[in-house]
Amino acid sequence: MLALIGVGIWFWKFREEKPQIVLETVHPEKGEISTSITATGTVQPVDTVAVGTQVSGTIKKIYVDFNSTVKKGQLLAQLDKSLLLAQVQQFNAALQQAKSNLVYQESTYSRQKQLFDVGAISKADLETATNQYNVARDNVNGTTAQLQSAQKNLSYADIYSPIDGTVLSRNISEGQTVASSFNTPTLFTIAKDLTKMQVRASIDEADIGNVENGQRATFTVDAFPDKTFDGTVEEIRLQSAVSANVVTYVTIIDAPNGDMKLKPGMTANITVYTKDIPDALIIPSKAISFRPDSIVAKIYEIDRPAMHDRQDAGKSKREKRDSTGRKQNQQAGDDSVKHAFVWVKNDSIITGKRITTGLNNETDVQVIAGLTPNDVVVTGYQALKKGSSKKTTEKSPFLPQRPGNNRRTAAAPPR
Repeated sequence: MLALIGVGIWFWKFREEKPQIVLETVHPEKGEISTSITATGTVQPVDTVAVGTQVSGTIKKIYVDFNSTVKKGQLLAQLDKSLLLAQVQQFNAALQQAKSNLVYQESTYSRQKQLFDVGAISKADLETATNQYNVARDNVNGTTAQLQSAQKNLSYADIYSPIDGTVLSRNISEGQTVASSFNTPTLFTIAKDLTKMQVRASIDEADIGNVENGQRATFTVDAFPDKTFDGTVEEIRLQSAVSANVVTYVTIIDAPNGDMKLKPGMTANITVYTKDIPDALIIPSKAISFRPDSIVAKIYEIDRPAMHDRQDAGKSKREKRDSTGRKQNQQAGDDSVKHAFVWVKNDSIITGKRITTGLNNETDVQVIAGLTPNDVVVTGYQALKKGSSKKTTEKSPFLPQRPGNNRRTAAAPPR
């Protein structure tokens, strides 16, 4: 009896428990697969105009303010015209004097010409009268040009809007003096159309090679963290910018703003989809790295004949060099087409299948050929010991395993 009890205790407590295998499986399904890059940028209006002044003076009146909606040709502000009007009057008076002098010199020239014709005066006297007449005529032309310039400066005292839009900034106040001696001061900044915005993204040089015009992009702003805005890559500018030894390129992303939620200057977190396949048959990436091991072989029958074709698949996956030394892929020149092996479960049998894959974003893999949505693809397994809730997930047989046989050791009974 004692022997039977001892054998029973050993069998119940110390024998090695066989793990229970639970396979992780998925069905290939239709869905969207894409590769993307991320960047940051700022939201800006598509077209902005800085309105300045070409003349110096004191701001007499301002007719618009921040966020004002303006039309093309609308009066925005007005300078004090006192000095400009005085200049116009001064040149107008000078013009009248020049015209009067021209009439006098013309009469003198005609008289001197008649006297010279009858031999009453010398040729020198005639040349003097001719020169004075020509100078008087040129003075009229010069004074006329000065008067036109003064009148033009007077018209510049009225600041008009060059476009239809919205006033983003007003940099002046009434009574403020503006000087345009060296550079034109900016009085207003006007955005043409706030319903059409653009995102100025800074994309790293390591990612810019995959970005092309017309690609789909999405972005979020801190003001609306739960809303995703859509856009399209419109322009990739060639001029680079270097900041902290990081080279970036400015990429313009078109962003419609019909609901007026986007404001100029907002920081955008951008995702640009460099490759996008909307209707593809996809499986998880870990399915192509799974290999059944001896633990799985204890429970399921492994159909390995398909594995003899792995060498042939490797050959078809290799690239051969042409006469110029450039690499070419055997799949019609498409470098994204490759071959891989997956394991398909059919009742208690696991069969290896060779498939043709396309886009791989390290999470999902596009299946071009070799699988159907009805197949049951194995992605891994869990080893659950009897009487224990601890699970072991198989990720890859090629990863180094932790030493030990994971046996449960019973505590020594007290004496």
